[in-house]
Amino acid sequence: MSSRISIARPQQNSYNPDPHGLANSRQSTGYRPANPDDPIEKLKAYSQLVEDNIEIYSQPLKPHLPAIGRFLIVVTFLEDALRIVTQWGDQIWYLQQHRKFPWGISHLFLIINVITMLGASSAVILKRFTEFAVAGLLAVVVIQGFGYGLIFDLNFFLRNLSVIGGLFMVFSDSMVSRKTPFAGLPTISETDRKKYFLLAGRILLIFLFLGFILQGEWSIARVFVSIIGLGACVMVAVGFKAKWSAAFLVLVLSIFNVFANNWWSVHSAHPQRDFLKYDFFQTLSIVGGLILLVNMGPGGLSVDEKKKTF
Repeated sequence: MSSRISIARPQQNSYNPDPHGLANSRQSTGYRPANPDDPIEKLKAYSQLVEDNIEIYSQPLKPHLPAIGRFLIVVTFLEDALRIVTQWGDQIWYLQQHRKFPWGISHLFLIINVITMLGASSAVILKRFTEFAVAGLLAVVVIQGFGYGLIFDLNFFLRNLSVIGGLFMVFSDSMVSRKTPFAGLPTISETDRKKYFLLAGRILLIFLFLGFILQGEWSIARVFVSIIGLGACVMVAVGFKAKWSAAFLVLVLSIFNVFANNWWSVHSAHPQRDFLKYDFFQTLSIVGGLILLVNMGPGGLSVDEKKKTF
């Protein structure tokens, strides 16, 4: 008998997609859906809902937010100029008797302050020569601090740091809307300057709330508001959920301003009236800076912006 030789390919028990073992042996983690019962996921969903609602309800006001913010930022300078003019004699007496200004120098000091505040504030509102206007108002803040001897007063110092933060936001807003001299050619240094000014403005804006925390009598409500407000201030400073945090601070500071700095309820002859009016309009200026932050966003140097690249 002759034997038959089988030349057929032997049958394999299973198919091996990687016969040479070149594939990655590590198991893929794959996509894991978010757990709806996770507290962190619930917080993320809630914060996203709040941001969406802010975006929806602020839509009718959005075109007007820059103008409102700029006006509120400079309103304290307009009020200050009006107060100097209407209380000219008292201002001269204080500078000469308490600050030892010579006759003539005190007059010149007040005239320069009034002209600078009126001119620069008008330029900020009209968006004309914003850089020079912001520089003039910054100079007024510094000069008045030394001229009136308030530079080392903690409350004055913290409030004016916040006002300076608002002025930085105005400067950043002008850089956003300003066109480059050569169309189609972005200026890297301009973009970097805008990011740094937005960062400085965000950090400086929160100092008013820090002053609110450090001063005054403590109560349960004050502790509660301070803890939440401090968290919102940190979020504004680092640029995490910055629009939501800034909108929350706008609401808190506006309510606080109406009830705590109600200068209109104090008799016109009472000396506390001028202090309350000063604090009221300075708080409005900081609210204006926060409104510009809500409109522009936190800028490139922020957690919110970095999250977009990952």
